[in-house]
Amino acid sequence: MRHTRRERTTGHRPGPGRARLIAALSGLAALALLLPGVAAADSGQPRTFSATQLADAGDAVLAADVPGTAWAVDHASGTVRVTADETVSATELAAIRRAAGPLADALVIERTPGRLQAYPRGGDAIFAWDYWRCTLGFNVRIGTTYYFITAGHCLRELPPRYVWWPFPKPPDPPNPPDPRSGFGVHFSYPGNDYGLVQYQGVPDDLQGVVNLYNGSVQDITGAANPIVGQSACRSGGTTGLACGSVTGLNYTVNYPDGVVTGLIRTNICAEPGDSGGPLFNGPTALGLTSGGSGNCSSGGTTYFQPVVEVLNAYGATVY
Repeated sequence: MRHTRRERTTGHRPGPGRARLIAALSGLAALALLLPGVAAADSGQPRTFSATQLADAGDAVLAADVPGTAWAVDHASGTVRVTADETVSATELAAIRRAAGPLADALVIERTPGRLQAYPRGGDAIFAWDYWRCTLGFNVRIGTTYYFITAGHCLRELPPRYVWWPFPKPPDPPNPPDPRSGFGVHFSYPGNDYGLVQYQGVPDDLQGVVNLYNGSVQDITGAANPIVGQSACRSGGTTGLACGSVTGLNYTVNYPDGVVTGLIRTNICAEPGDSGGPLFNGPTALGLTSGGSGNCSSGGTTYFQPVVEVLNAYGATVY
């Protein structure tokens, strides 16, 4: 279930909202005491939590509203796994635990290096007029009209119908497969992180491929939702090709400018400039690069918008 979408008007952490947050946390703690099944565990016995309690603990993390955190319910271990980047203070971690109240024991908090961010202005093969760069995700078709999909945060600050061009020239072999420009027609961010760009005209080359940065391409013929443990690769203009595996599903990520839900978590590195790029397993499209922390020198964690959700939202198919 997706939470109500939230967007900040600035990149700064809330100030006056802290007073409201404290009141909200007190209310959550009081409410938790009334929940059935929430009682003190026997001394020395591990706590167990129901699916409802785990969902409530995840909602409490959202209510704490700490940028630089990502979390998801892990039903296998009966916990809520919370990842905090290096900008999150010990005081803020304590606030998250207080928000959970009697459900705090359900939280498993781990640190990740770097700063969690929505990777801005990628760089595979497209750029806007003022050199606002972003990575192309997958080529798609809606009826007889051709588009590509990319990250929503790449489009959110651009005027409607903002024109894109290949950057700095079409790769060889090309992706996108046609050098003509296109214009943004829709985006969803925050809440989701996807956007749609329409080609101006019909591409001369109808291959829907991903650049592997080794002189070859991967043809994309379908799309699917990933599973935990599945191997995957992503392609991006800053760091090229990087591979790893899916480590979690349905993660909520609290970026500095808003909360995005339902993301795929991976141990694949990425850097600013890779945003919007494709996550795939062989010929199967899996996701679009949203953001993460770390880098491709020391390693990192990257989150992806599931591509099946994007295709369903637009009534599109890969080709």
